[in-house]
Amino acid sequence: MEEKIRRAIERVLEEVGAPGVTPSVERPSDLTHGDYATNVALVAAKMLGKNPRELADELAPKIKEALGGKVECVEVAGPGFINLTLSRDALTLLIAEADAQGEDWGKGNAQKGKRVMIEYSNPNAFKEMHLGHLIGTVVGESVSRLIENQNASLARDTFGGDVGPNVAKALWALKKSGVDPVSASDIGFAYAQGARAYEEDEAAKKEIDVINQAIYARDPALASLWEKGREISMAAFRELWKRLGTHFDFEFFDSDTVESGMRLVRDGLARGVFKESDGAIIYDGEAKGVHTMVFITSHSTPTYEAKDIGLAFLREERWPSDEVIIITGNEQNGRFKTVFAALAELAPAIAAKTNQVGTGFLRLSSGKMSSREGSIITAEEFLRSVIEKANEKNDDPLIAEQVAVGAIKFMILRQSPGQDIIFDPEKSLSLQGDSGPYLQYALVRAAKILTYSSEDAGGAEEPDEPYAIERRIIHYPEVAARAARELAPNLLTTYLTELAATWNAFYASEQVLGSKEEAYKMRVTRAFANTMANGLGLLGIPAPEKM
Repeated sequence: MEEKIRRAIERVLEEVGAPGVTPSVERPSDLTHGDYATNVALVAAKMLGKNPRELADELAPKIKEALGGKVECVEVAGPGFINLTLSRDALTLLIAEADAQGEDWGKGNAQKGKRVMIEYSNPNAFKEMHLGHLIGTVVGESVSRLIENQNASLARDTFGGDVGPNVAKALWALKKSGVDPVSASDIGFAYAQGARAYEEDEAAKKEIDVINQAIYARDPALASLWEKGREISMAAFRELWKRLGTHFDFEFFDSDTVESGMRLVRDGLARGVFKESDGAIIYDGEAKGVHTMVFITSHSTPTYEAKDIGLAFLREERWPSDEVIIITGNEQNGRFKTVFAALAELAPAIAAKTNQVGTGFLRLSSGKMSSREGSIITAEEFLRSVIEKANEKNDDPLIAEQVAVGAIKFMILRQSPGQDIIFDPEKSLSLQGDSGPYLQYALVRAAKILTYSSEDAGGAEEPDEPYAIERRIIHYPEVAARAARELAPNLLTTYLTELAATWNAFYASEQVLGSKEEAYKMRVTRAFANTMANGLGLLGIPAPEKM
């Protein structure tokens, strides 16, 4: 409907001599302001040399005429905004579509034929997944689903470190202690030991540096332990990804990109893209407005930046795309600006289609961010603690996990891209509003009503006055499309929270079963259930059958 309104406004603008003007058409946050609002008079006034309010008075009847029976009322508000209220017939048709289309309701074609590769999560082998990776996983999966919902061909990839100092620290500790690792916690503990030794013991530091270079040289003496450690780490990551509803089409590793990354940087050195400095190869970014960074160290080992260059080419080789989206923590924003600046000189076409989205940090409302052992809370430990909390109100372990995952994902996705997340266990699991379980419970309520659905439902086809919930439901396709376009799942979480609140008001005030409008109310209920279920699906939030 938003697109139909926009096209009608564009026709009116051509009639009055203002072609090419691009007005906004949005849903007002307040339902009393109509179903849609446009700033067309404000943006066209200068071109036409008219007062915005007077122009709005002139345009409003023309827009109403252009839309015909689709609108009931077109009113001017404020300095020149125009509010549009849909007709009963238009609303009835849209609710029928939301009901009939089921899982297809809200799907779009804005990115049909486009190939998109999205990289996220990116935990490093030989370390346990931490909360930063959890945030990236949640955001990346939702952004992936939003883009897929617009009919793009999409591939998910994750890029993890399996060579470098972190690996050397873990291997050093495993060899030193003689531990044969069997779990991710064994690997994580070894890494912590190695990291402490590297900072506190000069002899250990030298030994770890030797191991680091031996890893890059693919020393056969380390191969067996390295391969085992990597597989143990990846098995744990895959299990957690599965629980979070995530999968990857490609699992890339640092070791896949070392040779190509170093070769590309050295080729760039010969072309003048990079330069030598104290035995290292650097990108002098100051003149380009980015940080100067080392790409190959004085020990002839690649940095993360050189590996990112290698990965850019590897992605293109494995799965050519039209767009690449990389989701990382905010702390990497500056680093990626340098990587992209260097990439733009090496391969302008690849750089032009690649962008990075930064995510914020997650902090507990209590301020505590370490486990009983004093180490930083891992993603697994965090998930387990929220499940235990959810289990206090849900005896079924499956439902408890679904509620916990929903609570975590909602609190992460409700924030604007890049903002930090404050996680309050009590609020996140509340059924009182602004939480994942609040949305889940609204859907459970609707599903319960629908279990009593009957083909013999009686009552009038529809009431004369539309219900407020109908006016919320109709905007779902537009919100989903905008969230995909702006890579902003928070737009969808905000909408679904408003939708759930409006549904709960309908549920509390309207009798559905046995009412004189039962047939229509059941249609509205199905439309709401489809909207909420599909919206939760795009966020990656599970939909429990009961709560």
